[in-house]
Amino acid sequence: MSKHVAVLMGGWSSEREVSLRSGAACAAALTEKGYRVTPVDVGRDVAEVLARLTPDVALNVLHGHPGEDGTIQGILEILRIPYSHSGVLSSALAMDKGQARVMLAAAGIPVAEGRVVTRAEAAKAHVMAPPYVLKPVAEGSSVGVFIVREDQAHPPQELSREDWSFGESLLAEKFIPGLELTCAVMGDRPLGVIEIEATQPFYDYESKYAPGGSRHILPARILPEIYQRVEMLSVAAHRALGCRGVSRSDFRYDDTKADGSGLICLEVNTQPGMTETSLVPDLAAFQGISFGELVTWMVEDASLER
Repeated sequence: MSKHVAVLMGGWSSEREVSLRSGAACAAALTEKGYRVTPVDVGRDVAEVLARLTPDVALNVLHGHPGEDGTIQGILEILRIPYSHSGVLSSALAMDKGQARVMLAAAGIPVAEGRVVTRAEAAKAHVMAPPYVLKPVAEGSSVGVFIVREDQAHPPQELSREDWSFGESLLAEKFIPGLELTCAVMGDRPLGVIEIEATQPFYDYESKYAPGGSRHILPARILPEIYQRVEMLSVAAHRALGCRGVSRSDFRYDDTKADGSGLICLEVNTQPGMTETSLVPDLAAFQGISFGELVTWMVEDASLER
């Protein structure tokens, strides 16, 4: 009898649409591989829905809250449904950018100079010398991110808007010029390094998910020793946060620094996108792993107490 997989997608975060696309792609691939698949557009009644479905495995393809912050993982632990990707603690840690950078720095992984500030502080005056980046501590897909340039006299006015919906805590980090790099880890294995060339000045939500919004250069056009260092740091970051399954670490690399000190880890994604323009499927393909094989691996890797 084929394994029954509940593909968890959608939800109510700012990344809902991306998650629906990721989920649809994964559900189709698993059906083709012979699994019995039930797509679940996650609502507040998800525990009730899953208790009724009793799947053998949950493939978690949610992005943002509640799928990436440990919340859905806790529900799945209580229901005793094995699930993919990282567990409760590592998901919560990686989702909180302020806490994650503390853990990464403690493990010797280079992070940018920065600190967590309130939205009120950030809106009132520059919280550090420009150029710097402001990002919500617990959002993904570059949602609510601002680059404050050197010539900006004041912080972004959007921070004072009454309809601001990205939380009251922001991470302010020194802006690192240079290349955008990313590396996926599957189990304990790095899958290579992509250089991302955005058509916009900033690799924002549109660049990530609109067709033609960015170019994935694989392998990245960097020196072999930097390439290996990105892979090594990605595995180290995966382990430092206690990640399981597949994760993806994002970096900036200032290649004007000949000593390699320009390589900075920005964050670790415990639920990387799985859409047609996503980075992890590209990296897997580079290693000869098809999309169907990648998704199958995630399902077969599922467990409890992750």
